[in-house]
Amino acid sequence: MDLVVTVPQHFTHPAAPGKHGLAAWIAEGDAAGEPWSGQQWHFTTYGPLPQIVSGERIYIVCEGKLRGYAPLLYCLYDRNRLKKGQTRLSFVRGGNAVAVTINQKIVGFRGYRKRWWDYKDEIPFPDWKEP
Repeated sequence: MDLVVTVPQHFTHPAAPGKHGLAAWIAEGDAAGEPWSGQQWHFTTYGPLPQIVSGERIYIVCEGKLRGYAPLLYCLYDRNRLKKGQTRLSFVRGGNAVAVTINQKIVGFRGYRKRWWDYKDEIPFPDWKEP
């Protein structure tokens, strides 16, 4: 089961001081088209543990557009430091991100959702770094 997540509009990263959203997310590293640095990247959100396995896709939405996906390495599930009933999830990826999009504006959301389009609807997105 492939999943979709959204980069928050106010996402920041130390590699991009003063920037947020798409610019900060790109600066984080190992973006689509770049060689893998060996670093593992965590996308953290909340919700129940999904039925997803290593190798399935985690799609990223940022600033209203699908930007691409990366293969999942594994999930981390942490209930320890949260309020009662909350569960923090980390979707962990390595490299090999692929820039694709669909012809659809996507409004940001919290948590994650199942991919709702067919693979055949995906198109290459060479300009994925543009707002």
